Amino acid sequence: MQPKKKFRIASLAGMVCLCAIFLAACGGNTTTTGNNSVPASPDKQILREPNEGGDFDTLDPALSHTTGDPINILFTGLVATRDDGTIVDQLAASHQVSADGLTYTFTLKPNLKFSDGTALTADDVAYSINRTVLPATKSDVRVYLNLLKDFDSVTSGKIPTLIGDSLIVKDARTISIVISKPAAYFLPALSYPTSFVVERKLIEKYGDKWTDHLEEGGGDGPFKVASYGHTTSLVLVPNANYYGGTPKLQKIQYTIAGDRDSNYRAYLAGQYDLAPVPPSQDEVAKAQTGFQNVPGLASRYIGLNYLVKPLDNIKIRQAFALALNKDLIVYHVIGKVVSPSNHIVPKGIQGYNESLTGPTGVASTTGNQQKAKQLLKEGMQEVGYSSVDKLPALTLTYSIDYKAGADTMVAVADEWKQVLGISVKLVGIHANDLVKQEADTLGHAGPLQMWYGSWGADYPDAQDWLSLFFGKGSDHNYFNYGQNNSINAVQQQAVQAELAKADGEQNSTARMKLYNDAEQKIVNDVGWITTYQSAFVYSVNPKVQNYKLPALGFLATDDWLDVYIAQ
Repeated sequence: MQPKKKFRIASLAGMVCLCAIFLAACGGNTTTTGNNSVPASPDKQILREPNEGGDFDTLDPALSHTTGDPINILFTGLVATRDDGTIVDQLAASHQVSADGLTYTFTLKPNLKFSDGTALTADDVAYSINRTVLPATKSDVRVYLNLLKDFDSVTSGKIPTLIGDSLIVKDARTISIVISKPAAYFLPALSYPTSFVVERKLIEKYGDKWTDHLEEGGGDGPFKVASYGHTTSLVLVPNANYYGGTPKLQKIQYTIAGDRDSNYRAYLAGQYDLAPVPPSQDEVAKAQTGFQNVPGLASRYIGLNYLVKPLDNIKIRQAFALALNKDLIVYHVIGKVVSPSNHIVPKGIQGYNESLTGPTGVASTTGNQQKAKQLLKEGMQEVGYSSVDKLPALTLTYSIDYKAGADTMVAVADEWKQVLGISVKLVGIHANDLVKQEADTLGHAGPLQMWYGSWGADYPDAQDWLSLFFGKGSDHNYFNYGQNNSINAVQQQAVQAELAKADGEQNSTARMKLYNDAEQKIVNDVGWITTYQSAFVYSVNPKVQNYKLPALGFLATDDWLDVYIAQ
């Protein structure tokens, strides 16, 4: 989260990601503590949040690009991610792994129920995971389940179901899941919403519109839907059938809201209990109680489509990357709350490469403008363009829901014009539309040529940044890396093979070495141009207790049980 994800700028979501929860830029670990820890009366236990950029992209776990709330408090799965990034059993009471690392057997907790009181069994787990993978569901995030044995056979329509194949229900409380190869990241990937358990009868009753009727049931998280208006708000209340306990909050109200600046003004006016801080308001916010600024496992980047000319030429791509003085752009527009970066894998994730450089060995995030000019000249000669004005027109698409992101792209386009003499047209669209266009660009020369994306970690593993985006056959390879007709495609495919080897490597040291080598090659190829590693910069009402966000960017499901409003 999706980027996409995965934050909530698409939920960014976010994350990418619209990833998960109100990013000024993304990520961090904090606890808010009010002046009085005595809980307010039940009628005051209401948390008010803006949902930035309009309606939620979806509340369907099989389709969600977000990993945080409200998805992870309406639904949950066999396992979940803690705030520290470790994976724990959730609906499962325990699990065992076979000696060959291919079969995971889960025993469910006893007496599990959906929010309407219907029993939740291993059949429901199998149904939910299988539903995500089925072509009819049209999930563009099913990639999180691609380790399942015969995943490709189902997605291609060769076989009709994984139930009885790689999803084996042994009894009401026991399910075995068979994967195609040993993989250290299987359980982390299983914590993504694509494996969250949903109620079959609601889907059969309402079809694609089932999430409009969640007040009837369907969920299994600590909260349930009380009401949902696509242009007004989503209101959640405690789920009395949740196995893990009763939330202290009596209501969470997400208002369908606009851009970050207007949401922050509404927060200052007392309309919300938390909101991201726009970069223009950093200095003002710092002086107020409740200001938080914490590094996050998230980044913003410029994506480039290998199927678009002249971006299929490596030297021209490197010219675009090295022309940018990221320090100048980022510090001027965003401020020093974030960190300019050349990395794909962000600092804080196992596999972060301290020694990584930018393209052609340029280590500095200030770029190398002279080298950029030379590379552009050489690249144009290679593909037969006599001058810059002969190059095909290029567009750079960005989200209009985040003003600082739009301002960043104006600065980027200005530097490209000044350094390279290339005019790139800027196109602004809503975040949810950008996420959709990213998916539509997979395997095509459009609709996106260049775009400003973002990604927050779904789980703290380098695979979630490298193989997920650049691996062969990945649903998130919007850049068409390795799947193009450029003269470097063969080398890119060799990198994809290296990523596949790393995914299955059981020795952690050897695995990270493979990822480090692959990442450097992808950066050299300008798989994407990272602008900066993000940080959560937000304000929270001091009365909100135990509200904490780790570097992953979202509050763990069961931690929501302890959030409350103080007197």
